[in-house]
Amino acid sequence: MIRRLATIVTATAVAAATAAAPPAPARGTAPPAAPALAWVDCQDGFECATARVPLDHDRPAGPTIRLAVVRLPATDPARRIGSLFINPGGPGESGVEFLRAAGPALYSAEVRARFDLVSFDPRGVLASSPLRCFDTLDQALASRAPIPTPVTRAEERAWVRHDRALADACAKRGGPIMHHMATANVARDLELLRRAVGDRQLTFAGYSYGSYLGQTYANLFPGRVRAIVIDGIIDPVGYATGRAGEGRTVPFQLRQRQDQGVHETLQEFFRLCDLGGATCAFSAGDPRRRFARLAARLRAAPVRLPDGSAYTYNELVYNTAAAMSFPEFWPLLAQLLDALDSASAPAGPAAARRALDALRAGPAGGAGYPNVVEGGPAVLCTDTDNPRHAGAWARTARAADRRHPYVGRPVTWYSSICAQWPGRDRDRYTGPWSAATAHPVLVVGTRFDGQTRYQNAVIVSRLLPNARLLTNHGWGHTSRMARSACVDRHTSRYLLTTRPPPAGTVCGPDVIPFAPPPAG
Repeated sequence: MIRRLATIVTATAVAAATAAAPPAPARGTAPPAAPALAWVDCQDGFECATARVPLDHDRPAGPTIRLAVVRLPATDPARRIGSLFINPGGPGESGVEFLRAAGPALYSAEVRARFDLVSFDPRGVLASSPLRCFDTLDQALASRAPIPTPVTRAEERAWVRHDRALADACAKRGGPIMHHMATANVARDLELLRRAVGDRQLTFAGYSYGSYLGQTYANLFPGRVRAIVIDGIIDPVGYATGRAGEGRTVPFQLRQRQDQGVHETLQEFFRLCDLGGATCAFSAGDPRRRFARLAARLRAAPVRLPDGSAYTYNELVYNTAAAMSFPEFWPLLAQLLDALDSASAPAGPAAARRALDALRAGPAGGAGYPNVVEGGPAVLCTDTDNPRHAGAWARTARAADRRHPYVGRPVTWYSSICAQWPGRDRDRYTGPWSAATAHPVLVVGTRFDGQTRYQNAVIVSRLLPNARLLTNHGWGHTSRMARSACVDRHTSRYLLTTRPPPAGTVCGPDVIPFAPPPAG
């Protein structure tokens, strides 16, 4: 859940008459009809359609919104099982663009042969009827603080002022969609799409935030579950409400213990860098101690880069925390750290500039007006209970940074907008999370996941009575990043047969970060 831009498409805003909370829902109405999907060719073998679904599922005859849907047809239609719906996470990310860019590479040839791959932009997001709080992307980005995470009290106050600017803009311009973006409504949309494609039960793969969508669907529609893979697991109790009153005092990421997950992964970065020797640019000496010395130097004064910009402690902790989700970026992070640590050498600042540019070039930028600034908070803040005063973020961020140095602050401050978010969704789902599903749910947890800690997967595998835990003993956020052929084999078999792997199955990774390449 680190702030970032994703590859996205231009979308058109929902007409916004008012941002006032919606009236109380009318219960007892008939369920909405499944939308009609008119598939048209949209290049490279993909087909696209638009689904009309109710803005408010309690009022199926009321106003509708559109969902942008895409599918890649099965390569062996004669043996087709059905549709595999995919959510890439976020929230606020485009399922349409994710499927077009990466979907086919995620699944085995046999899965591709027997399933249409289907995804959609969730309600309020991107090419579906979007929440828009600004006229342009530049205006949206200007509402965000000019620093990656606050450290000093003055920076915290400035950060909160930017949160207030975003909340005020959405209160004025967000419109009705802002009050109907909770994950439970996305799950109800998913149920309508399942019916629209003609599948008797749902086959679904959800990554990161998509794991919460999968859990919500499984608990709202347990009898409709054919096969659900959730990977990079959110603990639904910690996320939605917390335990023992936590929701009033602790932001949702810390209830998820995300700071712990990032911290444990950072220790692995140091350990593997040290073992890697020459394959890790930051291995000379003890990487953990070098990082501590570098952090102390940057807190005292930033490093000046060749273009005149200053690289600050704020950037160090933010970039480090963000990179823990993506082992493919660890060599670049090591180069950056080494160059910053060698700033007094003639080539140090220039090397730091090159490494920083390469690190920032990892995620692709988008076109038009991607509403990632407001789209993510509209889901996160309506799904979850949170403190109602920004002071709680300052207090808990300091405590998190004492427990887990360097990463506690960037993890905590990400959600501070929720203290002021104006949207409320009366139809959000807060549990119970223990429905007995018609078929097993496969829960995939990566041991060193820099965003969703492995313990969350253990929790969910015990919450759902018909779930099976598959452990990936690797590094990275979801098995998309912590690649494992073993995980892929078990996942493919489960999707094809609904039979999960044996209890206690543990898979190894395909790649160990900083390990020397095999001989030959």
